[in-house]
Amino acid sequence: MELHFLIKSYRKLNILTVYDIKFTMCENYVEGCDSFYFLGIGGVSMSALALLLKHMGKRVQGCDREQGDCTERLNKEGVDVLIGSFDPNFGGCDAIVYTDAVDDSDRSRACAMRTGKILLSRGELLKAVSDRFAVKIAIAGSHGKSTCTAMTAHIFMSAKRKLACHVGALDRAFGNEYMDGNDYFITEACEYRRNLLWLKPDIAVVLNTDPDHMDTYGDEQHLLNTYSEFCRKSGKSIKLYGELGDVSAVTFGFDARADFHAAAVKGIRGKYSFRLYERDKCLGDVSLGVYGKHNVLNALAASSVARMCGISFNEIRDGLSRFCGMARRFENIGSINGTPAIADYAHHPGEIKAAIKTARQLTDGKLYVIFQPHTYSRTRTLFSQFVNVLSNVDKLLIYRTYAAREYFDDAGSALTLSRAIRRSVYADSSEQICSFISGAGKGDLVLILGAGDIYYIARSLVDR
Repeated sequence: MELHFLIKSYRKLNILTVYDIKFTMCENYVEGCDSFYFLGIGGVSMSALALLLKHMGKRVQGCDREQGDCTERLNKEGVDVLIGSFDPNFGGCDAIVYTDAVDDSDRSRACAMRTGKILLSRGELLKAVSDRFAVKIAIAGSHGKSTCTAMTAHIFMSAKRKLACHVGALDRAFGNEYMDGNDYFITEACEYRRNLLWLKPDIAVVLNTDPDHMDTYGDEQHLLNTYSEFCRKSGKSIKLYGELGDVSAVTFGFDARADFHAAAVKGIRGKYSFRLYERDKCLGDVSLGVYGKHNVLNALAASSVARMCGISFNEIRDGLSRFCGMARRFENIGSINGTPAIADYAHHPGEIKAAIKTARQLTDGKLYVIFQPHTYSRTRTLFSQFVNVLSNVDKLLIYRTYAAREYFDDAGSALTLSRAIRRSVYADSSEQICSFISGAGKGDLVLILGAGDIYYIARSLVDR
């Protein structure tokens, strides 16, 4: 408790000063604690950390509000998870870990603070775990982090490097974590609440810097400053060509002036191949098994990391060919009312634009788009961008907002967004979704977009 009070007392200090105070005090937590209790253990990142700790020989327990894919996997791995409530004794564990989704007013966290036990945020624990590895690789950006992190892991596996991987989504081959050694630690670094600044990687990657999480940053410049600071405090940096001009780094992109760039880019039914160049040297041709031209950029970033670590082109090509994608990343989930359905995590205008572009390459018929806004603040802040990217969709349904950690805000609500978009339909029930899709016919495609519960609603409609 004293430590958290200290952090709050230093709000006016340079943010790195505050982070360095906490670094000094918590860097040995993983070594010094034998047991950990997770509040919100069902989150994809939290469950990955829990599994990594278990593989390190630690005792792990936790709780969550509801059952899900991640809690089911934890149960299979022998981790006790309490659903719907929490153990007030916290399993007798040495340390308690909380997710950002559990705020100060939550009863479980308030109870945890009164115990006098070590209390760690998800970001603090991720930093402590990463310190156990010889080389730390952290991949940041407003979107693409999970995919690029998993791509990089597949390349390192192909090169038979000893590594651990922490991902904020489920890779279709290994899930959200992997561990077979302690030479390399590959993780995504989240920008929400500046969590990426907890990490001090040997290699930092910034995939893109599109404005997001303005509830944290206030304006785009503060977001850019955080990405720049993330790079400067790291050993080496890799960034998208043309961004973060104040940062000296290895670059990747479609521009031939980038250190790693793609040429002869070809797309067939949404999947792309390209020729990989390392500066002026052509390394060879790469074919991706996942949809979307944006994944060429993810592959370039992953290749840049690999080459920086001495991995050969053949190993890069093999690793990328083995990457089969992520759950909720342009995932074919079956059919709804006889119409093929694809689900994508896209919840930012840039991601939505890429998903719609890819979907249109896969159908000659009509494209039915179902979008669930994620948080009122994001919708309000990027409102005009959402309207712009969705206004070109002929068949569009806006589903009720997934509030996550926020309270209702009419200015950022799904209904307000729907009213601003001509020809869109608003819905707040699965029956209305079925009615919307009922007009679809042969050759049409349904695209479900959003980071909230719309994925599970869509899956239930497929099962039905």
